[in-house]
Amino acid sequence: MKCGKQLETEEQEYCHDCATREHVFDRGVAAFAYSDSMKKSMYAFKYNNRREYAQFYADAIAEKYGDIIKIWGPQVIVPVPLHKARLRKRGYNQAEILAKALSRRLGIPVDAGCLLRIKNTTPQKKLNDRQRCNNINNAFQMTKYSVEYKKILLIDDIYTTGATINECAMVMKKSGVEKVFFATVCIGRGF
Repeated sequence: MKCGKQLETEEQEYCHDCATREHVFDRGVAAFAYSDSMKKSMYAFKYNNRREYAQFYADAIAEKYGDIIKIWGPQVIVPVPLHKARLRKRGYNQAEILAKALSRRLGIPVDAGCLLRIKNTTPQKKLNDRQRCNNINNAFQMTKYSVEYKKILLIDDIYTTGATINECAMVMKKSGVEKVFFATVCIGRGF
């Protein structure tokens, strides 16, 4: 009911993480569990230039959660940004490509310039839960013109601990955003 992680039993409302820790974001969804096959797919999307995968992922998110997202009523879709050094190295931001594909499906505009990554962080996949939170701390900044948004749909590829989404949501809410929702392609178990 909060982050979208799969639950151990049907009686649970929240995963262990959401039941034991407060998140800044309001609610989120993910199209797939982060299984072995999805790990391979995500790797190809992020590191092997398989940008065309974004359309499949966006279609899956829209099919499963399009109605919920419309009920949330975001004014804009915002991709989690890459630091300019990582963007130069990779050549593209997979979250931005996904956001644009989802925008075409849902008719919600994308603003890829309202949230900036101002700190070049270590890739989160290399870190444990506590290190992820410390690593991403103060990594983002909202631009001045973005305060007009009251409801934002944040887009990223993978939700594991929620550290990145949470940090983005905190920065957004400090800038005057009232509600921050998120959608990701995959969501991990545990943490």
